Amino acid sequence: MQIVEHTVLEQESAQRIDKVITNLNSEWSRTQVQQWIKEGQVLVNDQPVKTNYKCNVNDAIRIMIPAPEVLDVIPEEMDLDIYYEDSDVIVVNKPKGMVVHPAAGHVTGTLVNGLMAHCKDLSGINGVLRPGIVHRIDKDTSGLLMVAKNDKAHEHLVNQLVNKTVMRKYKALVHGNISHDYGTIDAPIGRDQKDRQSMAVVENGKHAVTHFHVIERFNDYTFVECRLETGRTHQIRVHMKYIGYPLVGDPKYGPRKTLEINGQALHAAILGFTHPSTEEYLEFEAPLPTEFEEILAKVKNNH
Repeated sequence: MQIVEHTVLEQESAQRIDKVITNLNSEWSRTQVQQWIKEGQVLVNDQPVKTNYKCNVNDAIRIMIPAPEVLDVIPEEMDLDIYYEDSDVIVVNKPKGMVVHPAAGHVTGTLVNGLMAHCKDLSGINGVLRPGIVHRIDKDTSGLLMVAKNDKAHEHLVNQLVNKTVMRKYKALVHGNISHDYGTIDAPIGRDQKDRQSMAVVENGKHAVTHFHVIERFNDYTFVECRLETGRTHQIRVHMKYIGYPLVGDPKYGPRKTLEINGQALHAAILGFTHPSTEEYLEFEAPLPTEFEEILAKVKNNH
């Protein structure tokens, strides 16, 4: 463990503790510093504080930086579908059925395992099991993800997600015939009180907004594009069920009688963001995977 001590200067007075500490070392990102504070590794006058603590002149700050954890994610050679890569970020098209990062029951075969074999320089903000992971998509959802290769890029991309400036558009096939062409679902999402393994629209949930428009209608199905304004767990799946149009093939939120498809018909088709270093806006589009195309062709033929 490394210990860093600092006495608050007059010009730092009234500043947030996380900002003061971040300014001490250019290698420390604000997200990383906030994590240290939450874990009690930062003391002010020998007392733990919250991330929004406002510093006073002569406050004695003590930062206990933990020793780096030994990375136990096993690198695995994979044929990754990489759309873009430079020294800051990777954009990868994740196939359906692949878990993004290791967790209980999925310690190998994840996207992170493949990324670890592809490159050694991934951000460490999210810990040893989720290096570089800025946002996630579900195992049975295919499509585009951005991955940070260093902590500064990670923080920049996370801030874009927080500020809702990242473009994330998904293609989905849902049950039912949506009569209106456009819609916005503004409904809070949290843990389902009846099933803690699922999410639901709940009164005390987190703010969640999904915009959608109809691409094509069929007899009993609708092909839609959904744009995420927020990024809650299972957001599109929960929101579409909430308005009465659950995703085709969704084992958790959809009906039992559905089309023969292995998991929900949901694809992260378009991803756009501002590059962490160049400030250039980048946008990528991934075509529907073969299985999705086939199920779409099936409902068209039956229409």
